[in-house]
Amino acid sequence: MIVLSAQHLSKAFGVNQVLRDVSFVLQTGQRMGLVGVNGSGKSTLLRLLTGELQADSGSISLQKGMRVGYLAQSWRPQAGSTVLDELEKVFEPVHKMEEKLRSLEKEMADAGDSDVLERLGNEYARVLHQFEESDGYASHSLVQGVLSGLGFLNQQHQEAAKLSGGELTRLSLGRLLLQKPDILLLDEPTNHLDLDALKWLEEYLSAYAGAVMLVSHDRYFLDHVCTDMVELLMGESEQYKGNYTRYMEQRVERFESRQRAYDQQQKEIARQEAIIERFRSFNREKSIRAAESRVKKLDKLERLNRPMEEKQIHFRFSVKRRLGDDALKVKDMKKSFGTHVLFDNASLFLESGDRAVLIGANGIGKTTFLECILGRQQPDKGLVDFGANADIGYYDQKQQRLHDSKSVINEVWDDFPRMNQTEVRNALGLFLFSGDDVFGQVSTLSGGEKARVALTKLMLRKDNFLILDEPTNHLDADSREMLEEALDDFDGTILAVSHDRYFINRLANKVVVMERDGLTVYEGNYDAYLAQKERGLLGEDSLSGGMTRTEMARQRRKSREEQNLYNSLKNAVLEAEKIVTQAEEEKLLREQAMADPSVYTNPILAAEAAKAYQTARQDTEKAYAAWENAEQALSEFEGD
Repeated sequence: MIVLSAQHLSKAFGVNQVLRDVSFVLQTGQRMGLVGVNGSGKSTLLRLLTGELQADSGSISLQKGMRVGYLAQSWRPQAGSTVLDELEKVFEPVHKMEEKLRSLEKEMADAGDSDVLERLGNEYARVLHQFEESDGYASHSLVQGVLSGLGFLNQQHQEAAKLSGGELTRLSLGRLLLQKPDILLLDEPTNHLDLDALKWLEEYLSAYAGAVMLVSHDRYFLDHVCTDMVELLMGESEQYKGNYTRYMEQRVERFESRQRAYDQQQKEIARQEAIIERFRSFNREKSIRAAESRVKKLDKLERLNRPMEEKQIHFRFSVKRRLGDDALKVKDMKKSFGTHVLFDNASLFLESGDRAVLIGANGIGKTTFLECILGRQQPDKGLVDFGANADIGYYDQKQQRLHDSKSVINEVWDDFPRMNQTEVRNALGLFLFSGDDVFGQVSTLSGGEKARVALTKLMLRKDNFLILDEPTNHLDADSREMLEEALDDFDGTILAVSHDRYFINRLANKVVVMERDGLTVYEGNYDAYLAQKERGLLGEDSLSGGMTRTEMARQRRKSREEQNLYNSLKNAVLEAEKIVTQAEEEKLLREQAMADPSVYTNPILAAEAAKAYQTARQDTEKAYAAWENAEQALSEFEGD
């Protein structure tokens, strides 16, 4: 059933046309992701749907009786009210029904008249039905589920007004989910959630009975929650069936299809115009009439617009020199603030070329750990040793190293004074700073723009070891894709902190889980880590020093001597495969020769052919035996 639809919506703020022609249809059970570059109008569209803003043109249709819930960013709790109180307030009507039921029960117990008893009984049945329909019996467990899922169990008795901004957003989300509106409109619901809370919210929304429309930069979340996607591109909308990954595939397919259609039409137009000019050049009545006829046809042709894409950042990371075999060793690091121990026994070993991503609960100390490694903070104890020739590039999620008083071009140029202005502008151009943009003050930039300035400087440094703190924060989905592509092609070593599970899945060859008592390293990406965690192997297979047995085996296997042996065994298998193929081909030729009438009718030639076939067959058997031995040797090595 269609619960919400928009037709040809437009919205401008002064001369800035944000939305030009937006249409979509949302049905019960659909979970629709709303995507587009920063500034494309996603939040504006949600505010139009809630009635907070009025569209300049177009229409919005809402199914009669539908309740719409919107994640408010500016909600403030009542003074003195606890986190638990604020969630329980959602069920105040239910609590009043429960009080009414208790009151009716008492009245029925005291009633001496059958008519009065019947009247009270009918009213009791009506209120009880309402109570059950409103999840009356489950209200307390539902509240506890939200407290647990969003990480508030240990804060449920804390005064809500004293929560941080991020915590208030989480609490507002919890209140909205408990209200269970028919249509949920969520603007960045994943902000301020750690990985456990994200997983809980994914499961909650995936089972949600109503309709959902949400804005999020978390592509993993969109992949696991959404059934449909709507993209805002240059003020217009396009609807796609499927999750984020399917949307990206269809987006490319649609763009390429439109580009082909446009190119073909342009080619045909050029051909027709050439024919028209040729006919006119004949300067005969018949040819002129033919030219005019073709001109009329061209005039009636519905011209296709050239497919447009938003501008994207496009860059790559290069290195000025090679890092040694060992990239980083951290041993027994501890950091505390006063009596509060943030983390202890943190040990980590990275080889050159590793792409490790550090994950853990909010507040566990991931950024502090990076800053201790970099020497920006002093750990209580522990050793840090970078590999030979390590050139460290650091991306600070808070962009504290940018200077608000500088212009964009001077922010970069001052760090690279040997570059000329054209070179600096070209570098900034890769990150979408063009024209007078480069003379704007850093203090006026958005979070995403500051991130692009920082990435420009990081790219120009050409370091071989990148330490990245939440590098995808503030970037839209397209910019995240480009960053991942650049990091994927990077020849150096990466250690990153990230909550972006899509980023971790694409980039990581190691997931480092941070807890109070140390680090546990797991090989593979985020999905591989989850699979092992669900199997219960993470705790069983972990060893001291922050390594798994798998990791330690990998380190032994990748030692220089064993790596050479591994390469030798692998090459032996490939060579044996080649010899088997050649032997089989030779045997086949000998079989065909024996079947040739000119051979088998000649005793001498037949004998020679039979002998050659036997030799080829024996060679083939030897080749297979050698192949099996090579495979066995490689298998035994990998098993060690």
